[in-house]
Amino acid sequence: METKKNTQNRRPRSLSAKKQKSVTEAKESKQSEKKQPAKAKAGAVKSVRSLAGQEEKKGSEKLKIIPLGGLNEIGKNMTVFEYGDDIFLVDCGLTFPDDELLGVDLVIPDMSYLIKNRERVRGVVLTHAHEDHIGALPYFLREIKVPIYCTALTAGMVSLKISEHKNLGKVKINVKKPGDHIKLGCFDIELIRVNHSISDAVGLAIKTPVGVVVMTGDFKIDTTPIRGEMIDLERFGRLGKEGVLLLMSDSTNAERTGYSMSERKVGASFDAYFKGCDRRIIVATFASNVDRIQQIINTAIKYKRKVAVSGRSMENILKVALELGYLNVPDKTLIELSQINRYPKEQLVVITTGSQGEPMSALYRMAFTGHRQIEVGKDDRIIISASPIPGNEKAISQMVNELFRRGADVVYNAIADVHVSGHACQEELKIILSLVKPKYFMPVHGECRHLLMHASLAQTCGIDSKNIIIGDLGSVVELDGRKAVQTQTVQAGRVLVDGYGVGDVGAAVLRERKALSEDGIIVAETVMNRDLTAIISGPDIISRGFIFTKEAEDLNEGMKRIARNAVEECMAERRLRDRSTIKNRIKEDLSEYLYKQIKRTPMVLPIITEVE
Repeated sequence: METKKNTQNRRPRSLSAKKQKSVTEAKESKQSEKKQPAKAKAGAVKSVRSLAGQEEKKGSEKLKIIPLGGLNEIGKNMTVFEYGDDIFLVDCGLTFPDDELLGVDLVIPDMSYLIKNRERVRGVVLTHAHEDHIGALPYFLREIKVPIYCTALTAGMVSLKISEHKNLGKVKINVKKPGDHIKLGCFDIELIRVNHSISDAVGLAIKTPVGVVVMTGDFKIDTTPIRGEMIDLERFGRLGKEGVLLLMSDSTNAERTGYSMSERKVGASFDAYFKGCDRRIIVATFASNVDRIQQIINTAIKYKRKVAVSGRSMENILKVALELGYLNVPDKTLIELSQINRYPKEQLVVITTGSQGEPMSALYRMAFTGHRQIEVGKDDRIIISASPIPGNEKAISQMVNELFRRGADVVYNAIADVHVSGHACQEELKIILSLVKPKYFMPVHGECRHLLMHASLAQTCGIDSKNIIIGDLGSVVELDGRKAVQTQTVQAGRVLVDGYGVGDVGAAVLRERKALSEDGIIVAETVMNRDLTAIISGPDIISRGFIFTKEAEDLNEGMKRIARNAVEECMAERRLRDRSTIKNRIKEDLSEYLYKQIKRTPMVLPIITEVE
């Protein structure tokens, strides 16, 4: 028993060195295998956390919508959509100068923000081919070369416009149709058919990472359009059922009650004024209104009249529309303008530009005897098939008066239904609001009163006033799916185009032009020696846009005396003997003298010429 017990308590013998090493390695290997899954698991957790951080960062991005034109104004429509590193542009339009912008040809949006972020701009999507939506494209493409996406007629008009600017190089224009999708970065843009005063107009459904934005573009609901189908209300309704984050809708006619009339209403009016008319008929309308031109041609054919076209833009657009199949004109209907004298007046129709009273337009030149081939008189019936763009009323009135003075029979929108609007009225706007059912609403394309009236309509359709955004140019609207806020602003406004100069006419130049137009200019020229110590000749006074009467002779002598005294006083004091000082003294003294004498403030321009 004792022997056995001692045997059990005895410590085991030491293993050999080789065996000991083998056992140790086995234990370490086993421990290593146990630790390895834990490391892998930790790595996986770290990777998941990293991905979650990336998703969180991505989720923190916000959709930014930046109007650079088309808000609190009519025209120069341009809207920026931005998310992360992706930017695309909807429309790129211009507007025409008002009476205050003397000598200016065009007004385009300030594109500084886009130029600064040019590397992120993916493309431009155009809703239709009116100048206030495509007119600034050549100036944009000078700075940023990106693809353009639009429907066929818009593409034709854009190609024509780009061809007039020789320095743009090749521009990629992608032709799409309603129902097509455009992929630009993280944005998916669907084109939706709408009715407007030009064919091939579309609205947009923009799918973004935070939700869907619907943009109507310029639209109306026309159940009997001249070409194509009526607006795709069914698609707007389906988008509403699927969920729309934001609706941006045309506000131009938000003040008008009821519904806009169908374009076919104008055709019926044309028929009434063509029927039984034994005069030459001249119809002025917007060159881009291809459907209106088609109705004029249809009525001319019905009453067996030949059709001629006057005005460069009208000729160009007619050519594009015919080539693309957007106009149906039988053979031998169109004649050259130079051929109109071969036909009796009762067999002629002339389609012309000038419905807005533009001074260089064809109808304006006809009214003021500046047209080479057409002289207006008592044998003419002139139909002005357009409504005045705000600001053009005075010019149109002057032109209409002159046409009446020449004996013509003038028919215009104030006395006849010869024009219908291409923009939706209140009931149509309500239909879109009710179909789309957006969470947020932003009225666009209109002056302040139009935007606020549209906002009021939206409230009657059940949209909370807190969810209505009244934007402004350059104001950044941010949406993250949960809220919409206006945060920062970016540089925005207008850039003036004068001839080949873009942006070089500023406030100072306009002030000078205004002064010249109102009060004229006085030039005081003095010839002096190099040391400015002696007057060689002068001062001589030259005036333009000032006064040319006998009484002005005394005033002229007085100005010479004042200018000479100013120069002599400066010569007498060494510290004043400076070119710029002498010019400033002449300017100040002459301005003061003229105001005292005649209470006028013409621009005074002193000139100092130095000779040996």
